[in-house]
Amino acid sequence: MPVELKVPSVGESVTEVEISEWRKAEGDPVKRDEVVAIIETEKVTVELPAPGSGKITKIVKKKGETAKVGDVIGYMEVDEKASEQPEKESPETESQREPGGEQEREASKNPEKSQDTTEKDRADASEAARVMPAARRILAERGLKPQEVVATGPGGRLLKEDALRHIEKVEESKVEQTVAREKSPTGPILGPREEEIVPMSPLRRRIAARLVEAQRTAALLTTFNEIDMSAVVALRRQYREPFERKYSIKLGFMSFFVKASIEALKLFPQVNAEVRGTDIVYRNYYDIGIAIGGGRGLVVPVLRNAERMSFADIERAIDDFARRAEANKLNLDELQGGTFTITNGGIYGSLLSTPIINPPQSGILGMHAIQDRPVVREGEIVIRPMMYVALTYDHRIVDGREAVTFLGHIKGLLENPARILLEV
Repeated sequence: MPVELKVPSVGESVTEVEISEWRKAEGDPVKRDEVVAIIETEKVTVELPAPGSGKITKIVKKKGETAKVGDVIGYMEVDEKASEQPEKESPETESQREPGGEQEREASKNPEKSQDTTEKDRADASEAARVMPAARRILAERGLKPQEVVATGPGGRLLKEDALRHIEKVEESKVEQTVAREKSPTGPILGPREEEIVPMSPLRRRIAARLVEAQRTAALLTTFNEIDMSAVVALRRQYREPFERKYSIKLGFMSFFVKASIEALKLFPQVNAEVRGTDIVYRNYYDIGIAIGGGRGLVVPVLRNAERMSFADIERAIDDFARRAEANKLNLDELQGGTFTITNGGIYGSLLSTPIINPPQSGILGMHAIQDRPVVREGEIVIRPMMYVALTYDHRIVDGREAVTFLGHIKGLLENPARILLEV
């Protein structure tokens, strides 16, 4: 019987989605709960499973088109008997499992060939599992093979960015070859100069809109300072192994910055507040957003009530966010809200930057790379691990004095981390 394939509800604030990919074409057979389409929103990617076994009969919304929540994007014919009964093994599968079956008979004739085939199948399956869906789609559209692309994701995963980077290099190489062939010894460059127009993904459109909104609606100003990280580095070195043994997670720098930020926010509540119309909304809780570069772009999952979390709780949560962001598995509610944000450009090598606040928040702390630099201590020049930090704030409710003192308090806490535990 015909069944409608509808856009599911993916969150209260999401009303429109984009069809990112159809895993099945019209006429293709499909099994119950098998993913037939990938739906992309401004913040999350959602898989649409088949409600039963059967075949796809019609695709209404094609790849790249938008649809509303509840819209019908396709139809499939469901075989009720097949959906109710467990899937039976095919005669070929049964013969392969029978003693003396076809596969074993073939293996007995040529064991080396059977082993080679099995190893190849395993390698192919492993390779397919390491290629992210967006990257696989891009490579398929260009007729490229995953083996040609250098994978940089965790565990050797091939990401969308890897595919785009490889395509860019291929295009640059083609242009260079064309220029070399068509450029005359003394004349100008001849031949075509190509451009490619690629539509923004919903996430990229959302990021662009939020950044422009922040610049347009808030009075943004940034103040800077630098932190001597010697004490934190020494503390991490001293307790790294016992911390990891006890909590099964590494002790990173981010938990120190989250803790220090919360203590500073308690002293300067306006940095944890927001402008709502003609009112200022103060919060007595601290939901800290952590900016993470995921597989689809920048996302900011939120540590709810971070003031109640231990160092281990914070490190576990951030590690979990990073893993699921890379796999596009973050939930929409984990990306909403937040009272203050921390971003770490240092992991990409940034020495100094001016981060943009995440509206309607009033502040964002920017961390940067740690570098050994000469500094003066007690009249002597010494080498210390130093980090530049930046605080961008909304000058409508945060004055310059408070912003500078706020950042100075974070500096003081991190240069003497015992103060974080004592809350002084």
